[in-house]
Amino acid sequence: MGAGKRGLLTAAVTVVCAVTVLATPGMAFAAPSPTPTPSPSASATAVTNKDLEAVREQLDALYHDAAVATDQYNAAEEAADQQSAAIVALAKKIVKGQEKLAELKQRAGAAAAAQYRSGGLPDEAQLMLSDDPEDFLNGAGRVLQGQRATKGLLAEMTRTQQDLEQYAEDASSQWTKLEANRKAKAAAKKKVKKQIAAAEELESRLEKEEKERLARLEQQAAYKAQTAWLDSGILDEINGKASAQGKKAVEYATSQIGKPYEWGAEGPGSYDCSGLTSQAWASAGQPIPRTSQEQWKQLKKIDVKDMRPGDLIIYNSDASHVAMYLGDGAIVHAPRPGRTVTIAGAGSMPILAVVRPDA
Repeated sequence: MGAGKRGLLTAAVTVVCAVTVLATPGMAFAAPSPTPTPSPSASATAVTNKDLEAVREQLDALYHDAAVATDQYNAAEEAADQQSAAIVALAKKIVKGQEKLAELKQRAGAAAAAQYRSGGLPDEAQLMLSDDPEDFLNGAGRVLQGQRATKGLLAEMTRTQQDLEQYAEDASSQWTKLEANRKAKAAAKKKVKKQIAAAEELESRLEKEEKERLARLEQQAAYKAQTAWLDSGILDEINGKASAQGKKAVEYATSQIGKPYEWGAEGPGSYDCSGLTSQAWASAGQPIPRTSQEQWKQLKKIDVKDMRPGDLIIYNSDASHVAMYLGDGAIVHAPRPGRTVTIAGAGSMPILAVVRPDA
């Protein structure tokens, strides 16, 4: 991490130590102030804190479902890209196989033409008609060579034809999978848009003052979770140092702070959560799976107490969110639609696992 970024993180951590908490994305590193209770003069139809809490929980559910659908979209897109590449590779093999088969057929035709020019008699018949011992022996050698060459040519033609049939079958299978993943991608895209639109429509019903109170409620929820995580004493056990690749990944991720979240995006102008982590590690020379679920499944699991900067923290029971650990109880992540890449508290969301790309 560069000196400027290290200074920024150190300053943030200093505040964290002072208040023992990191707030949610976009909020200051300080304990949230209590949400004010409506005054007696407030309208009878005013939205209560209980109402806003219900809205917050509903928004969390909508954005969570959008995150799950985004992972499904990313997985389908990645699979479709791989299948498209496989189809192209198989097509090239088919072209080469056809060229080889044509060459073999040409050689077989040349052999048949040579036999015709010799009077149509096979080499074996011509050999039997020879009276000269030396010619007989020379002819016998040619017959054996010819038989071997013919068998080899026919065997190679058969293998080439079988290869072509297998390539065609594989290409057909890949094409079927490609079409299935295109449909899965379209379905996931539709679901993502539906969930985000529902969340935005729900938020649009709130007045400015209600949105501000909702933001404070979100801050309080994250504060409570982060405080409980820190109160467990976990930071006393976490003291791992970043690897050389981990430092590069952290440097990349933190340099994206302020860029908007966009589902399905992997930079350079915007990111979703796994788009940020996968690109950060790709920049460090370590390719990792594209989605948070595959990062959880395929990368090595690490105990929380052993994690170090650059490790990835997988959140929620369905591995629907991922962030990069920075050290000192902080993460950098792309939170959700309407937010930007930001620093937050590592314990502000339910941790499922910690994984290490460069294990």
